[in-house]
Amino acid sequence: MTQPSRDLNPVHSARDLYGVELHRQRQLAGLSLDRLSDIVNYSKTHLHGVETGERLPLPPISEKLDMAFGTGELFQGLWGAVKREHTPKRFGHCLELEARAVRIQEFSASLVPGLLQTEAYMRALFTAGESGKSPKEIDGLVADRLGRQEILRRDCPPDFWWILGEAALRQVVGGSAVMRGQLSALLPLVRTRHSTIQVSPFNADGCALMSGTLILLTLPDNSTTMYLEGGGNYGEAIDEREAVTRYVREYDLKKACALSPQESATLIETMLETCEPCESPGT
Repeated sequence: MTQPSRDLNPVHSARDLYGVELHRQRQLAGLSLDRLSDIVNYSKTHLHGVETGERLPLPPISEKLDMAFGTGELFQGLWGAVKREHTPKRFGHCLELEARAVRIQEFSASLVPGLLQTEAYMRALFTAGESGKSPKEIDGLVADRLGRQEILRRDCPPDFWWILGEAALRQVVGGSAVMRGQLSALLPLVRTRHSTIQVSPFNADGCALMSGTLILLTLPDNSTTMYLEGGGNYGEAIDEREAVTRYVREYDLKKACALSPQESATLIETMLETCEPCESPGT
């Protein structure tokens, strides 16, 4: 049986208690991770992450575990405790996968995705959203996000495909000058050898991706993990096969209903004309 990769503390952490109980129930049932993976239709990697406290047990895994072990609502109850202590560190695993991905697809309804943000845009976002942080702490957040963008400049970068909701382009962040710089930075990446940007216009049909963010990360072994946030989702890297397949299809539908890259570039250029250019001092 696979043992936890770190010492869990079920007294002080609900997530650790969940992992310990999953390990205990699996041992009692005499199941390997491979066998449990087949039963609950979650990958062995994901189950191991939950068991070792590295991943959150997002629904519907708790219901499936209770059914598999015959434990009533034990794991569903534990999930309630995990959810209450959940912290914003949930995006960390997604960043680890992003660094190894060979293909990155993302839909963002209302904000320009982090990999596409200019320094001024991200600084304005952090300043508005992290009001309790000092200027030095904001500098650190900006530096971290800029560091992520090194992936764009690799000799062999991943294949990128972004779909931006029209609201992401029209929502003014940091003022007109910041938005002008941000829109200008998008244009060179609309259609290149390694990148595609499409805009999903306001008049596109509604779908499951109407709000929030979806990121699909395909690794060298051709497996895909998704990060979903918004619309009642807490935000977590998920590789459960049924869920990934469902959202890959939603992404493809959104892609089909979005403007073409050429039409997207035209819309961005039109919006640039509505942004006031930076004024020179003394004018």
